[in-house]
This record gives sequence, C-alpha cells and structure tokens, in this order.
Amino acid sequence: MKQSKHLIVIGGATATGKTGLAIALARHFRTEILSADSRQFYREMSIGTAKPDEEELAAAPHHFINSLDVTDEYSVGDYERDALALLEKIFEKKEIAILVGGSGLFIRALCEGLDKFPPVPDGILEELERIFKDEGITPLQEELREKDPDYFQQVDQNNPMRLIRALSVCRASGKPFSSFRSGKKAKRPFTPIYILLQMDREKLYERINLRVDRMIEQGLVEEARKLFPHRHFNALQTVGYQELFEHFEGKITLEEAIEKIKQNSRRYAKRQATWFRKDSHWQAFSPQEQDAIVEYVTQKITSLRTNPPNSL
Repeated sequence: MKQSKHLIVIGGATATGKTGLAIALARHFRTEILSADSRQFYREMSIGTAKPDEEELAAAPHHFINSLDVTDEYSVGDYERDALALLEKIFEKKEIAILVGGSGLFIRALCEGLDKFPPVPDGILEELERIFKDEGITPLQEELREKDPDYFQQVDQNNPMRLIRALSVCRASGKPFSSFRSGKKAKRPFTPIYILLQMDREKLYERINLRVDRMIEQGLVEEARKLFPHRHFNALQTVGYQELFEHFEGKITLEEAIEKIKQNSRRYAKRQATWFRKDSHWQAFSPQEQDAIVEYVTQKITSLRTNPPNSL
C-alpha cells in the first residue's frame, strides 16, 4: 500500500451532525465510510443508536454498520484488525477513506494502535463480573473513580465492560489503568486528517433532547422491549436502552426513563467533547461549515503529499 493514502477522521459528541458530514465528504471525494460508532455495529439496535437511515446508507458505501448481533462478542482489538484489513482493500482503488464516529477508543485504535497491558488472572475478572451481576454498575464506578480518577473522567462510565477491563488491570498490577497507556503511536500506511464537529453546549443539549423525543416517536420503547431479554450483553449496556430496561423492571416510570435518557445522553456528550478536546490534532469546525471543511481537507492532502510526515 502506498503511503499517500489519507483517512479523514470525523469525530465529535453525539448529535453534532457527523453522519451528514461523512456522507457529504464521501460523495465529494467519491469514497467509502467506516463507522467507529461501536453501538451502530449491532443489527438490532437502530433507533437508539441514531443509525443512518436507508436513504443515508444508500448515499455512500458504509462499513461496520449492521455487521454484528447483540449477542456477539467484539472487542476494540477485533475492530482494529478488521478495519485495517478493510482499509487495505479500499486503498487499493482509492486515495481517501472516511472514518466517522463518537467512540474515541475505536478511532484511536485504528489510527494509533492499542496500548499493551499486563496479564490479568481469570479470578480477578470473574470477581468483577460477579460484582456487576449482583450489585450493578455503581460499585465499579466508585472503585474506578478512586483507583484511577484520570481514566474515570475519560471512560464511558455507563459501559460495564470498559470499567471491568480498567479495574482488572488496576487490581492485577496495583497501578492505575491509565499508567499503562503509553501514548506511543503505531505506524500506519495512511495519514489521518482529523475533523472535530462542535457546537455551543446549550444548542447541543437542545438537539440531544429533541433527538430523544424523535427516537421515542420512532419506536425506541418497542425496540428496547424486544431487546430486554438480552439486556445483560455488553452491546446493550448503552444509554437509551438501560433506562428503558429499568422501566420494564418496574423501577421507574416511562416519563422518568425518557428524562434519564436525555440526562445521560447530555452527560455522555460532555465526556465525548472532553475526550476529543484533549488531543491537539483535531481541527474544529461547526456542522454548518461543510464547504470550509472540504477546503481544509483538500489543502491538507496537498500539503501532506508535498511534505509527507517523517514517521511514514
């Protein structure tokens, strides 16, 4: 694979318009889209993940959407391997590909590689999984907050598998999970160009609230009810489903569940925004600046072809 290949990476918090921009860029550059939204992988989860609709999926080739069942186990390492293999095929015919999503860990895995962590005895994992099964997610959150406050602020705090993974390393090593994150980047046969979509927080929260209302109108409650028997699988430890599962269990009313979805979605968006802002390689734009984004990407590619990075 030639080293003149470029991966346009579109990041940002939920509801910032990433899907629309990805499609616009894919059509402009006549290329294909890889999703890095780890919940849109699952066929059964459509409404609650704001998955692109049929018209959007038909507007440009998409990958890693509707590719798994909720019962499938699929790690970020699996994604790194599969996405690299797919990019190799795409880059045989095209100079540019597009990566889009709000799952920062999956974006980093593809663009920079994964860190190496110490081995964890099975007994530690089993104990953490028992705690989650018997006591819920709160004890995991509290322990990680105490043992690794830095990573706690970055992680999806409602994802038990991420919490268990981090805590297993903390318990096995006696050190914070974040201390093993080296920051060393793996060499890749492409150059990422990072685009960050962001907007005023008040406006973003308004968009999130309206999106949740629209999801309810589109049938999110019915979608979640069908998935209720599978609620213990990792794929469903997700905002928009967990709150409705609480409702189905009789713990909260439907109105309370909807309000919790909005609240937790806003919190998740805040964590996403914080995660993306901490890396200086992101170039920020508002969703309305599509023409400026196309111009920036075009100029960036021209510049990189003239002065390729030394690391490649």
